[in-house]
Amino acid sequence: MAAELSPEDVLSQLDQGRLAPLYLFYGPGEYRLEMVLDAIRERYLPESARDLNLRIFYGDEVKTNHGEIIDAASSFPFLADNRLIIVRRTEDIPASSLDSFIPYLERPMETTCLIFVSSKPDFRKKFYKTIKSMGMDVNFKELYDNQVVPWIMKMAKSLGLNIDSQACAYLQQIVGNRLRDLASELEKIYLHYGQRPVGLAEVKGIALFSRSFTIFELIDHISFKKRSEALSVLKRYMEEEGKDSGLRIIGMLTRQIRLLWQTKSVVNAGGRVPDLTKKLGVQTFLAEKLRRQSEHWTEADIERAFDLIYEADGLLKSGAGGHLVLENVILSL
Repeated sequence: MAAELSPEDVLSQLDQGRLAPLYLFYGPGEYRLEMVLDAIRERYLPESARDLNLRIFYGDEVKTNHGEIIDAASSFPFLADNRLIIVRRTEDIPASSLDSFIPYLERPMETTCLIFVSSKPDFRKKFYKTIKSMGMDVNFKELYDNQVVPWIMKMAKSLGLNIDSQACAYLQQIVGNRLRDLASELEKIYLHYGQRPVGLAEVKGIALFSRSFTIFELIDHISFKKRSEALSVLKRYMEEEGKDSGLRIIGMLTRQIRLLWQTKSVVNAGGRVPDLTKKLGVQTFLAEKLRRQSEHWTEADIERAFDLIYEADGLLKSGAGGHLVLENVILSL
């Protein structure tokens, strides 16, 4: 069976001025998926003929009326070289109707690019299995931690933003790996600084006014065992975010304790910052900070922290008061 394609494979084909006659787009990376679709719409069809050669269908609306899609895909382009047909929510089309596409999949129109978009492809079904066997399935996976900073750099470049890698790594730290949110923050930074050089200080200056900064400030204070500072930030954060913020803090704290545990393991084995950067998949400045934070923790502390977090998670999910539970966790740590 042919290997699946990556989004970068499709963009590379687009750069070369050619696309396959059909694809299946799927996977959890919704923002990257939409970006690739936007790029195809903008670059595959000339603007002057786009309205005449672009059709978008929705699976929950098409249902059994699949013939209209096949007719559109089988038509010659008008005043252009190509047609683009996008079928969204393919998972809502019944299996029997999907099977009716198979003769077209086997002999597609060369001047048409037909893209099926599905949030839940079932590769046990004949339709999805056929596309996968042709190697036309494109998996939009979530990026790994060490792939996010390069993505931020690339996105910043496309915006015309002159930002360094350390600032990008810090932006990832305070926003996380949510690409849509990262893109939004980059746009804000660009609006503020334009094409001027942007470093760590500039990103921190903007981040100080964002709620996403506050939770990372909290995690840093806990990691350095600064009790009074952590309690102060906890109060501020929960006032801003409301009662549902407790589980978000638990999630972030779990990730941080896991990183500290991994850091201790590498350092105890004689590893240094370059080893941490490689094994944890983080940027150098974050690896250095984790090394310094880990000095405040023994292995027993970390084991106890996991127990406390597990207990706090259960209490929060059972409806206990979030601020009191988290305050007790901080004091206990």
